[in-house]
Amino acid sequence: MSLGLVGQLGLVGLGKMGANMRDRLRAAGIEVLGFKRSPGDRDVDSLAELIDRLSTPRTVWIMVPSGEATRDTITQLAALLAEGDLVVDGGNSRYTEDQVNAELLARSGIGYLDCGVSGGVWGKDNGYGLMVGGAADAVERLMPVFDALRPDGPREEGFVHAGDVGAGHFAKMVHNGVEYGLMQAYAEGFELLEAADVVTDVPAVLKAWRRGTVVRSWLLDLLVTALDNDPELAQLRGWVADSGEGRWTVEEAINHSVPAPVISAALFARFASRQDDSPAMRAVAALRQQFGGHAVQQAGPDSAS
Repeated sequence: MSLGLVGQLGLVGLGKMGANMRDRLRAAGIEVLGFKRSPGDRDVDSLAELIDRLSTPRTVWIMVPSGEATRDTITQLAALLAEGDLVVDGGNSRYTEDQVNAELLARSGIGYLDCGVSGGVWGKDNGYGLMVGGAADAVERLMPVFDALRPDGPREEGFVHAGDVGAGHFAKMVHNGVEYGLMQAYAEGFELLEAADVVTDVPAVLKAWRRGTVVRSWLLDLLVTALDNDPELAQLRGWVADSGEGRWTVEEAINHSVPAPVISAALFARFASRQDDSPAMRAVAALRQQFGGHAVQQAGPDSAS
């Protein structure tokens, strides 16, 4: 595979991360043509126009939601691109879909890389952590793009060629599973501090953990920032979604017989957050009342049935 023109990139998907990645790449001197389905703030009006305006061999980076949107985009690109071109899926696709995508593109001689991207809305300024799967020559071809996106400092501290196709998204999946566990631990610590009358300034305690302690981290910094704006987090509802990667991590832990109690508990805690009145806990209350005569609270007229 030719190294091609590394100073140019097509970017499909200009959401919160995609648009910021475009800005960071352009600041590094890379020409980026961006496309999104909705009008406004896009450089081309169709995928066909995007492909037509890119010099060959072309590289197209996808930053769209995982699942159907990604599959549909890759199917369209397979019909538009040509031998020697390269597609990078930088979204949160499940790693099991990468081989299918790679095989579809390979029928036309089109290369494929999967790239897990971490950094969120802060990546534009701080850089993105990148986990890539695919052939070594394709990775080498895109190294100027990876170097522009990753944080400053040693390459190996913000970028990894994790293995063959699928390895990048597998690494990102586990990364997000670990993130679930870390966030849950900080959250439980916050709740315990709030519940204890002996602690009179919870935000100050968490802020004091930011230097010198073994639990300091960027996630802790973000929690402190949130508490600076809302010391009791009273403006938020305790409802937490999951993107899918936590579930996939737990499923893979089961498939590989790897115990993952912390990540599993963090995932289940998110499920619990969506229940205003947990059926399971109602059952526990009923059982305690039945066998021990323990006190229960009766549901009000507006409670869920």
